[in-house]
Amino acid sequence: MTDVLLTHSYFLHFDPKELRAMMPYPPLGTLIAAAALRDAGCTVALHDVMFSRSEADLETSIVTHRPRVVLIYDDQFNYLTKMCLSRMRQASYRMAVIARRLGCRVAVFSSDSSDHAEEYLRNGADVVLCGEAEQTLGPLMHRLLDRSNGSMESIDGIAFLKDDLVVRTPRRPVLTDLDVLPMPAWDLLDVHTYRDRWKARHGRFSLNVVTTRGCPFHCNWCAKPIYGQVYHSRSPRNVVDEMVLLSKTLRPDHIWFADDIFGLTPGWIAEFAAELRQRNVLIPFKCLSRADLLLRGDTMQLLRDAGCETVWLGAESGSQRILDAMEKGTTIQQIEQASSGLRKARIRAGFFLQFGYSGETLEEIGMTLDLVRRCLPDEIGISVSYPLPGTKFYERVRAQIGAKQNWSVSEDLDPIVPGSYSATFYRALHAVAHKRHQVWKGQAMIRRWRERPSSFSHRDLRQALKSCYHLLTLPSARRKLGVHRRPVP
Repeated sequence: MTDVLLTHSYFLHFDPKELRAMMPYPPLGTLIAAAALRDAGCTVALHDVMFSRSEADLETSIVTHRPRVVLIYDDQFNYLTKMCLSRMRQASYRMAVIARRLGCRVAVFSSDSSDHAEEYLRNGADVVLCGEAEQTLGPLMHRLLDRSNGSMESIDGIAFLKDDLVVRTPRRPVLTDLDVLPMPAWDLLDVHTYRDRWKARHGRFSLNVVTTRGCPFHCNWCAKPIYGQVYHSRSPRNVVDEMVLLSKTLRPDHIWFADDIFGLTPGWIAEFAAELRQRNVLIPFKCLSRADLLLRGDTMQLLRDAGCETVWLGAESGSQRILDAMEKGTTIQQIEQASSGLRKARIRAGFFLQFGYSGETLEEIGMTLDLVRRCLPDEIGISVSYPLPGTKFYERVRAQIGAKQNWSVSEDLDPIVPGSYSATFYRALHAVAHKRHQVWKGQAMIRRWRERPSSFSHRDLRQALKSCYHLLTLPSARRKLGVHRRPVP
């Protein structure tokens, strides 16, 4: 018999876009929670639903492990779970019902459940963990396992029903020393399945690591239901300890640092790069940053020295008016300078773009596409402004939000807020933007080839063929976009 069976609600098969991309990352937050429970003296097992096709698979795991508690603990380092997709919410509800039917107590932790605790409690959960949860797990599980006599009210950081009313206890302060957290319980993971999927699709195996928690910046559409507007970092030595461990055990070919902001603390990246050199470990990685941070000192060269392969920037818009309305705190000039600097440092650039912010015009959409043309990032990711509870953006538009308040899957692209263009328009814009980007990349590749014919590679040939396809299909996509360009009444 197992004390706690951990699972999560992100099913790759429920998200068609991500299923096509086939870049599955393990539920890192869930694995850290499992390690924290072990440290608290609990026996644990994992039911990883990443490759499951049905919530009903949980029943088999419960029969096998015979847990007393099922903990649905979502990975807060995966932006897809922070989006609070309604399909994943329904998955949590269904797994909670299955667990209760089989005689288990049920606890839930996620951004969505923190914002909607009562709904989860009335759909099968016995308790919802609110805020940062690792320090709450031990006291809560010992109470649910009848190993302590304290009341539920004495446990900080939870919500539960009492006499059919929701009781919320005080939230715990967030951790400031992240080095005290245990390494993820990687031994619970079927890592071979992850490796096989990555190798088959991309030719290499990537794993996720986090070095920080939180973000101190003020982007008014960004939800922070777990950590709030704080920023705390693991020490460079502690992070390299984990990289050394991973290189010896799971042997990833690449790492995704899943932090909201990588290396914000002054001097952190330099110390990290030095630690890597000293311990002779170098694993290519990608990370997220901001244009203004990349322009500080020799940050981009230090990233390159540490093994950085790709940096994703929240470029968001080519309109300074929109960036200012978002309270982004960056400028178009900084985005252009950072993009140029990354190219000189031989680091690939990715741009996150966000269309549909309140008041955005067709002209400003064109300005964003023009920014992509000028900077020509290696990759782009496109979304539509998405109001989440607890944000200034949500408070500004909440009176306009209709019955649909969450996307169902990550490629939904429904603007949610009436008065914007339709979801069909943004899906057509998504296609046009990607096709234009590929065409522009092909044109740039041809210019380079003319200047240096000997530099043409097999990778360039693949890009040329891809660009030709998108050039041929672009007129049809543009016509579809034109049909849907009228604003919703």
